[in-house]
Formats: sequence, C-alpha cells, structure tokens
Amino acid sequence: MTDHEIRKKAREVMFENMVAGYSKSTNTHFHYTKPSPGRYPFQFFWDTCLHVFILTALGEHEMAKKHLTSLFALQEENGFVGHMIYWDTVFPSRLTDIFQSKPGLKWELFRTHMSALIQPPLVAQAVYRVYQLTKDRAFLQEMLPRLKQYYFWLARHRDFDGDGLISIISPFESGMDWKPTFDPVVGFPEKKADWRLFWKVVAVDVRNFLYNYQSDKIYEKGYFIVKEVGFNTIYVQNLRAMARLCEVLQDPDAGTFTAMADQTLQSMLKLMYEEESAAFFDVYGKENTKIKILTPTIFFPVVIREMPDQICRQVMETHFFHKEEFAVPFPIPSVARNHPSFHPGSSMYIWRGPTWILFNWFMHQFLMEKGYQDASKLLINSVKALIEKSGFREYYHPFTGEGYGARDFTWAGLVVDMMQMEKEAASVGA
Repeated sequence: MTDHEIRKKAREVMFENMVAGYSKSTNTHFHYTKPSPGRYPFQFFWDTCLHVFILTALGEHEMAKKHLTSLFALQEENGFVGHMIYWDTVFPSRLTDIFQSKPGLKWELFRTHMSALIQPPLVAQAVYRVYQLTKDRAFLQEMLPRLKQYYFWLARHRDFDGDGLISIISPFESGMDWKPTFDPVVGFPEKKADWRLFWKVVAVDVRNFLYNYQSDKIYEKGYFIVKEVGFNTIYVQNLRAMARLCEVLQDPDAGTFTAMADQTLQSMLKLMYEEESAAFFDVYGKENTKIKILTPTIFFPVVIREMPDQICRQVMETHFFHKEEFAVPFPIPSVARNHPSFHPGSSMYIWRGPTWILFNWFMHQFLMEKGYQDASKLLINSVKALIEKSGFREYYHPFTGEGYGARDFTWAGLVVDMMQMEKEAASVGA
C-alpha cells in the first residue's frame, strides 16, 4: 500500500466508526469515534486522545475539537473524568465491567454515565496538538479550566504518597489491561494467562466497587496499588503540556505544573529506575516494590526530554535491540519474548506478547530525534507492513504479522501521525 492509500484507509475507518448523538438524560450532545465497530462501542478516554492525533494528522481539526469537548462533557465538579463514557450504549461489553462503575449510580447505570476508573492522562498533549495547528484561543480558553481540574484531581486522589507518582487501582486503568507486570500484584504466577488470572483481576474491581471507589479506603487496604511506568511517563509529558498551555493564556499555574512534572520525573528516577538492569520498572504497594518484568514500558521514560541522555542510551541499547527480548520481525512485542507469560497469538488476555501499534507510535519520535534512524524507520515500516498484510486490526502477531482482535480498529491509524512526523522532519532537513 502507498502512503496515500494508507491515509485514505485511516480516514475511512475513523469516519465509519464515528458517532454523534444527543443524550436526553444529561441534555448533552456527544461526538466521538469508537475504537472498533462492534467490540468497543463506547467513548474511551485515551482512545479519544489517540484519535485526536490521528484526526489532526488527517487535517480534521474541527472534528478533533468535538471529540475533546465530548470527552469532558460529563466531567464532575471535582475534576474527575472516567475512562469510559456510556453515551447511547449503556450496557458494558462484559458483565463483570459493571464493577468498574460506582455502586451509588444505581438506576443511573441505565442512563448516560461514566465509569469510576481512569486511563493514561494523554489529554493535555491532545489539546496542545490541536492548539498548535489551529491557534484557536477560544477553544483553549474553554478547555484549560477543565484540564486543570482534571490534573489537580489526579494529584489529589491518586498521588497517595506525595511523591508525584500517580497510582492506578485496577489493571484496566493502565490501558494495558492484562499486562504481565500486574500478575505478581494479584498473586498470579509468571506464566501464560488462564481463567485464574481473569478472576483475580475481576476481584480487584469488585473490591474497589465495594469500597465505592473511595481512594483513601482503597489505599488503606492496598489490594492493588501500582505506580505504572507508562502511565506516569504520560503524566509527566502532559504536566509539561499543561505548563505550555497555561503559558499561552498567561495562567499563573504554569509554574505549578512545571514543578509537578519535575517532582514526578525525579521520583521515577529514584523509585522506578534500576541501573543494574538498565530498565524502568512498575512498582507496587506502600514499599514501592519493583516488578522486574520486561514490557515495552521499560522504554517509555526515555521519551521525556529532561531524561538524562546516558540513561536513555543504556535502556535502549540494553533491551531494545536484544534478540531474546524485543527484537522481532514486527516490533514491538508487548512483553519480552523470553518471559514465561509471552503468548504471541490471539487471546482474550491481551498485552501479553502481540504487537500493538501504540508502542511503535509512542517510541517513533524519540528514535527519530535521538539518532536511531534505522530503528525509527523499522517501526514505521513495520506498521505499514502490518496494515498491508492484515489491515486495521487491534493487535498483531510479532513474528508473522497476522492480525487479531477487533477489525477496523482505529489505533492502526496512528501510522498517519508517524508519517506526518517523518514528512516534517524531512522538510526541516531539506
């Protein structure tokens, strides 16, 4: 497929999955894109943010604004925004997902509502991308107060230890639902997933549900308190984006967000990085116990611009090109290929081996900017090859390129943003 054909297909998938409507129960118009036609019909938090990057790369700036406005339409007074918004489809895809909603909703579960979980806080970068391309101050003036409330909510309710790191209270808050690093936390041995893991993970949501998602009680019990590397990397990036957005509008909280980002970065270096392993590890519990399982998030912090260059190179050169870990024909596998949990094929227990285009998109710009030109080309060419071979799929086999999971899955469209970055870099170089 040519680049033009890929862009055309990405546009088709985005618009075929797009939803617009009106919620009578909340008196709200909504507009979003489903990640896939059947399996994921809801508005998801970080999916919406990813869709903004795709839409803006396609030149659909106004559509991107509508998606972000819809995402924050039900924001609570304290700043909270849930990881899923049930607009016109109010029943979860899986019955056990009911435990991801607050029990206090009662009959409101049958109307438009949000889940009680969060997702990686990518939204400030998404808004900043829109502002960069449109210079729409009115849109920024509308969104900034909401964004401030949201990030301050995260700091108040999920920075349990005051170290600047955000804790997730459910595996589903990571956006990488069955990530193997959560296995030790729920008491599952390091091996391929089975039904026992399913019920251990569901039990986490049930406990949170019984505590009515009250953060202080959940932290006190400590059943699942994880400081996840990917989540906190995105948090740092977005605190920086918040500082830039505040500067545009001369908002005095610019310095506050900069200080928050600095603290989180220092805590990541102190608590998550292990020099001996040259990797950033998720930590859990009140003791910040490192979970020494290699997944692509060990690389995520290297994209933080303030990260010491020596650490970035140690992490990349120790693991990224390691033939027994992440070097595969179609990178990047979602867990090191030499880990016992590695399963590259189709499964309900996702993020345990197959390649997800999200990882390639996340690492691509860093590799471009840091001189890893061959690696950056490998990532984007791999995505193009996967799309040509298997279409827009949820995830792919890292050795064969076979597509699995949902069809017409929007995340594959992130390749158009990667293509746009390559084009802009080429024009600057010329």
